[in-house]
Amino acid sequence: MIRIAIANQKGGVGKTTTAINLATGLAATGLRVLLVDLDPQGNASTGLGVDQAARERSSYDLLVGNCALDDSIVTTRVPKLDLVPATQDLSGAEIELIEYEERTHRLERVLSEAQPGRWDICLVDCPPSLGLLTINAMVAAQSLLVPLQCEFFALEGLSQLLQTVERIRGRFNPGLSIMGVALTMYDRRNRLTDQVADDVRACLGDLVFSTVIPRNVRLSEAPSHGVPALIYDFRCSGSEAYMRLARELIARLPPEEVAA
Repeated sequence: MIRIAIANQKGGVGKTTTAINLATGLAATGLRVLLVDLDPQGNASTGLGVDQAARERSSYDLLVGNCALDDSIVTTRVPKLDLVPATQDLSGAEIELIEYEERTHRLERVLSEAQPGRWDICLVDCPPSLGLLTINAMVAAQSLLVPLQCEFFALEGLSQLLQTVERIRGRFNPGLSIMGVALTMYDRRNRLTDQVADDVRACLGDLVFSTVIPRNVRLSEAPSHGVPALIYDFRCSGSEAYMRLARELIARLPPEEVAA
């Protein structure tokens, strides 16, 4: 199972929107997808229509060892897309996990126990911080996808994230790679947006996905209806962009893993 963490310590960059719609786009191509909601806010779970009552077991239970992976799975309305939901219990996990052995490898251990062949790819939606939850995701992942809002302060946050990735490589997960940076909330009417996009591409080159996610009202409306934008309005510009991003991501996967 290919494992990709979707992370950015800055909030409001479209990280959860990217997780939900990218997972849906990948499932639409025929891949079997597992989405792990590791954000205490649980927005990815809500955005996929999984209400609190249906979250009997969550990613918190997985991290502290209260249940097995299969027991936490919730089937979503999206064919081929399964979810490990999040609850507010995750808010205290950062403190609780300090007492556990190998606290940085809890998620890796759980995902390594997944039944072979059940899922092709796993996406982990991280909280907007560089705490123990995000570190667990980076240790468990093979690759990192970074949603980046097209604004000035996002560039400062990106450098901090890249430094964290280097530390994770050095101490816990030498195989962690950066799959790509996805530019989000792109507004062609704003000159600063173009400038930030140009600066990021000049700095990171081919690491930046060609697909740019535009500001789009339908992307914002979809979560309130409990469905991804790709289902809420397949023809809106945001949905079309996420389908392109899904295809671009697949093209970046190692050929042997896609074939498997």
